[in-house]
Amino acid sequence: MKPSRLLYEREPELAAAAQAVDALCGAQAAGGLLIFSGEAGIGKTALLTEIQAMAADRCTVWSARGGETVTSVPFHVVRQLLQPALEQLPTDDVRALFGAWYEIAAPALGLVEPTGPQPDPQGVRDGLDWVVSRLASRLSHRPLLLVIDDAHWADGESLAWLASFTARLGELPVLVVQAHRPEELAAREAARTAAGGHPAQVRVALRALTPDATAELVRVGLGEHADDPFCREVWAVTGGNPYEAVELVAKVQDRELAPLEESAGLLRELGASARGSGLVARLERLGTNANRFAWAAAVLGTDISQDLAATLAGMSPAEAADCTARLREARIVTGFDPLEFVHPLIATAVYRSIPPATRTAMHGRAAWAITRAGLGPAAASRHLLEVHPDDDQELVEQLRAAANQHLAVGAPEAARRCLERALQEPPLPDTRATLLYELGCATLLSSPPTTVQHLRAALDLPGLADGLRVDATFRLAAALSHNNQLKDAALALAAEAERTAPGPGLMRLQAAHFLWEGMQATEEDGPGRSRRLAANADHLTGRDNAERALLTLRAFDAMLRGENSQLIVDLCERALVNGHPARGLGWTDTEWGFELPALLGITYAFTDQLDRAEELFGEAVRAFEISGWSGAHLAFAHTLLGLVNRRRGRLAEAEGFLREGLRLADRVGSGLPVHWDAACLLIDTLLARGRVTEARKVADQYDFGLPYPSAMVLPDAPCVRGRLLLAEGRMKEAVTELEAAGLALEPRGRFNGIWGPWAGDLARALADEDPGRAAQIANSARVHAERFGTETAIGEALRCVSLFARPEEAAHLLGEAVRHLEASPSGYELARALVDHGIATRSPRELARAHKLATACGAESLATRAQQARASIRSTE
Repeated sequence: MKPSRLLYEREPELAAAAQAVDALCGAQAAGGLLIFSGEAGIGKTALLTEIQAMAADRCTVWSARGGETVTSVPFHVVRQLLQPALEQLPTDDVRALFGAWYEIAAPALGLVEPTGPQPDPQGVRDGLDWVVSRLASRLSHRPLLLVIDDAHWADGESLAWLASFTARLGELPVLVVQAHRPEELAAREAARTAAGGHPAQVRVALRALTPDATAELVRVGLGEHADDPFCREVWAVTGGNPYEAVELVAKVQDRELAPLEESAGLLRELGASARGSGLVARLERLGTNANRFAWAAAVLGTDISQDLAATLAGMSPAEAADCTARLREARIVTGFDPLEFVHPLIATAVYRSIPPATRTAMHGRAAWAITRAGLGPAAASRHLLEVHPDDDQELVEQLRAAANQHLAVGAPEAARRCLERALQEPPLPDTRATLLYELGCATLLSSPPTTVQHLRAALDLPGLADGLRVDATFRLAAALSHNNQLKDAALALAAEAERTAPGPGLMRLQAAHFLWEGMQATEEDGPGRSRRLAANADHLTGRDNAERALLTLRAFDAMLRGENSQLIVDLCERALVNGHPARGLGWTDTEWGFELPALLGITYAFTDQLDRAEELFGEAVRAFEISGWSGAHLAFAHTLLGLVNRRRGRLAEAEGFLREGLRLADRVGSGLPVHWDAACLLIDTLLARGRVTEARKVADQYDFGLPYPSAMVLPDAPCVRGRLLLAEGRMKEAVTELEAAGLALEPRGRFNGIWGPWAGDLARALADEDPGRAAQIANSARVHAERFGTETAIGEALRCVSLFARPEEAAHLLGEAVRHLEASPSGYELARALVDHGIATRSPRELARAHKLATACGAESLATRAQQARASIRSTE
């Protein structure tokens, strides 16, 4: 298809588009991202229109456009893209298309009212990915082209979705073509991640027209007799901007000027009438009614309903129709119902020409009209945000209601804007604290520091009900912990507990205080805290959730301390109801948080109860997926499944879960607690597989090392780093790291050698240099392991002690280690013991068994060691 004659000097851009469309429609159906950037009026919209025409016979084309006045409307651009396609399907087909994502993503598209728990924004984005992917697959050999114009004015939620969706375009028969003004997009915070670094991405910057192209444009509009000086002046006046050149040519036609040199002096005045104050003056000449109607249209922004604009302008339908006709004739608006401004430059000029007080009043009237039409507070909120503060309590309540609606569809940033504006009204004193609490809750996922600020302010004010005070403090502690401020979290909980009367609220605060005190990487009196926790929890039966929370924390603490494993398992069982978390203590219940079931599962994992742990962590994945919590929560659930598989010795499976956990976490941000946990476990797993170089790569990629976070890492981070240094042959550094780990853990009474295996690794590191001290460390670790009593802990301790025994005794100890580990679920640890025992007893049969098990575990280096040892023994027989 040949390009339109109105497109000049766009051959490279059209060639790039044609190549992308050909790749999309080819045998491989390769998707991609094509981005055009340029200043206002440079021809981006005309180029996108040409591309749509180019692809119309080969692709299914969906399009959307951002708008300057609707950047605060969540999912505005996404709805434009998807709603037309979805509206063509029967309701049952739409529900089937969404599948499990219906309750999560359909509300964001305005297809259904939200009914479930507040969704995670990442979950909503994943649901939208799913829907677009399914729609693309239904198109019957017609790949999908998504066109987004004025992306610099796309709402933040749509920009965030585009950023995540375009990252996987290589997997889908979908081409995204986007146009934006670079300066305005760069100025928006959300743009930092938009479409960044996609491998199939092509960026093209549009340039102004040359004098020759401008002359051609002029002669197409005015005739071949337009002389060179006249054409040159058109180019000088417009700077080669295609929109301004076309408008100027139209003005010349309106004035019936001869396109000759003697008329060139009038062009600057005519050019000014196409933009800014000149455009405003031209609009005013159309009459008061037309001017007022244009103002109303500019306030409404996009998808301009003629009836709504008439209401806003205070005129009858007949008057509105007359104004529409005049504005269309003047090339200010196009369309009928809905109306649209001919160009965003016109919309901007008209909007900014409205006197500020009038503009504010019109936004208020627009909000009233939208509310009256039954479209709801969320739809009216973009206008309410523009109204000047005036001590209007009804407006405060409207904004709070709008914030709730935004949160319910996964748009916490939109909710934040509404609540911050409500604070400016201002609210009544007895409402202010509650509003700050709501604002803190709205920003918890997106900005823990902001949450801390708002919740502290809420707690400092009178008027917050007792139940909300407890919840605000609980959430404050969670935000502080996410912000790497665990000590502050514990202090805030202790302070609020002192002023809280006995009852469930106090127990909730006490449980949270024990949690964040114990989760600190360092604390002043760990044994004292453990004693207080035992005194509070050991006698409890688990009759309510407060008791179950304390029992969970007690079990986890006892596991870290290496207390009797049977006692620990009993505490875990009392914390559950029929083997499952109680209602209100589940993975997605917000009153207590996901940390408690996670701690239960982790405790089971380190007490050899891997079936119980895997069941809990499988429930976590299902619960998070059902609720759309596919950000850090789902990343943590995959990390926990990685832990279970690592403990079972399924190293390849563990690596898969852990890499998926990191991938999911990377989508959310960097430096999150889950990054530390997943990286730590992945490094440990790779070391078990013998992949030291890969382990180092992960450590470097995620800055795994000093300084460690203020929260403990799963498992103990310094121990794993010491193990990495040992594997790299950096013996001196390893000894220093492992000694530091022991000095941090022992004073706190944390003697679980499976969680923190510093003693066994340090003993091995010191075996040649200081065998006496090494043996002492190994024997001490054995005592703690026997006290703990799990088969894994005892087997590992015996294997370490054997290093310092005489050959005959070492063989016996290793035989005992094998016996214990055979009774454990720890396949990799058993394989290591079998290798050591086979070497000590020179048993090819034992080594063959070790080789088979190590291979099944995915421990390549260990399998090679077993095979080599077996070959060596056979060669000497």
